[in-house]
Amino acid sequence: MKDRPNIVWVSFEDCIPVYGCYGDKVATTPNVDKLASEGCIYPNAFSTAPICAPARAAVITGMYPTSIGAHNMRISQARAVGDAAVPRPNHYDAPVPHFVKCLGEYFRSEGYYCSNNVKTDYQFSLPFAAWDDCSFGAHWRNRPDKSLPFFSVFNPEYTHESGMWEGIRERPVMVEPEPVFEAITDPNSVEVPPYFPDTPRVRESIAKNYDNIAQCDKVMGQLLKQLEEDDLVENTIIVHWSDHGPMPRGKRHLYDSGIHSPMIIRWPGKIEPNTINDRLVSTLDLGATMLSACDITVPPHIQGKAFLGGQKTSERHYTYASVDRSDMDHEMVRAVRDKQYKYIKNGFPEKPYLVWNRFRNNHPIMQEWYRCWLEGTLNETQSKMFADKRPVEELYDTNEDPWEVNNLAGNDVYSEVLVRMREKLESWQKETGDLGLIEERILKQTHYPDGEKPVCKDASCLIFTAESFGQERAPDEFKLPEKHRLQLFSGTPGSSISYTLDEGEDPFWRIFTTPLALPVGIHFLRTIVSRIGYENSEEKVFEITVERS
Repeated sequence: MKDRPNIVWVSFEDCIPVYGCYGDKVATTPNVDKLASEGCIYPNAFSTAPICAPARAAVITGMYPTSIGAHNMRISQARAVGDAAVPRPNHYDAPVPHFVKCLGEYFRSEGYYCSNNVKTDYQFSLPFAAWDDCSFGAHWRNRPDKSLPFFSVFNPEYTHESGMWEGIRERPVMVEPEPVFEAITDPNSVEVPPYFPDTPRVRESIAKNYDNIAQCDKVMGQLLKQLEEDDLVENTIIVHWSDHGPMPRGKRHLYDSGIHSPMIIRWPGKIEPNTINDRLVSTLDLGATMLSACDITVPPHIQGKAFLGGQKTSERHYTYASVDRSDMDHEMVRAVRDKQYKYIKNGFPEKPYLVWNRFRNNHPIMQEWYRCWLEGTLNETQSKMFADKRPVEELYDTNEDPWEVNNLAGNDVYSEVLVRMREKLESWQKETGDLGLIEERILKQTHYPDGEKPVCKDASCLIFTAESFGQERAPDEFKLPEKHRLQLFSGTPGSSISYTLDEGEDPFWRIFTTPLALPVGIHFLRTIVSRIGYENSEEKVFEITVERS
């Protein structure tokens, strides 16, 4: 256990890699750049989805959102849309298969302390067993035994799309001290993508995004310093990534401005400093890679591919991404990418690119874009997003056309590439069981046949002694001889049983994996059963008296 490395993840929400270490001349990212100089940049890293919850569902489960019913945005949060309080449709937890668990459960079962500060947004309610601590105060420093290895996630939210809205928007503070917001980026210095109108308002918004990244960079610096203070640098893997991009035509869309993710990993003694690995990777691969790095068996159902550690797989040739319903707007778009080409298939070509999304329409760039469109001042490239319909297929050479504005799908020169990418996408959809082909109403009905969210069954306690071999369930209060074993069981398939012998309001919970042997005395064994997509069970307590033989 002592040889297993610690893991720290730092996710900058809604962030493509516009950092100094990636060659950006405008960015103010000294701490991210330092991390890169001490580790490795993966420039060909891509998300599975250009929108928060589906992308994070993939990261935390190692499964494509389209494989586990997590592909429609905002299914597990009954939020309102605007002042009219119109509910988003189909409130339910993703119908995740019973064998799928959160990444933290695998690590906790191996003795790791797991904390998340604090973003979840997984498309399902948080199972009790997912984390030891999921809160604004969550930190590796809070583990009850400092010898425990840890997996700690930090999600500074300054770079969220809403951080570019005009006016000051309060963001949660992840670590102390709180970064101070500064306007440090000159709007005249930023590059405006060719599909945006080049106006002062657009430039100011892009500059604000750079400023928000700078605030997240300060959080990165605090965490790097804390690892040094705790003498943990040499045995800690630190990973920086993001869920997707921030801008209109990026977020909620499958262009690289939506799915190109930063990926920087520092692993002293295992990864050469100041290196670049052009391997094609997906954010889907993060879970499998971390399990592999920590010598924990990667479950066979996980679709991500390990790219580090003893279970490292062969290199990917393709990454895949999808977008379906985002809040109220229904789409079904799929994409496949290799190192050069991007293929996009639009499931509803009769729809415009800009289907209605109230949240996105708060963005100052989006508002400015609309204004210029209404005034008729957009050029041909800037006007494409306002077309009444979209093509069935899109194909881009991302080397020659990094902004993806020249659709090659109708160009005979690229017909072989088009067929190859189309076939790869169709094969992936079949192999992974693309649930986007099933109406959302049917998915919910399958998961909630009675219209109610299922509840995990309470834990049962089975006794193994010289006279009893687990044939019967124990009562809530019972006595045991000194030589015994206790096994916990729940009738809910795929559930995790959390238990503790601690008293008080803040116990340290463990995940049951092997039979328990209790010392002589009186014990109160507290249990909670959880599973993705189910309500946690109520806490059940067994009073157990162990008598000396």
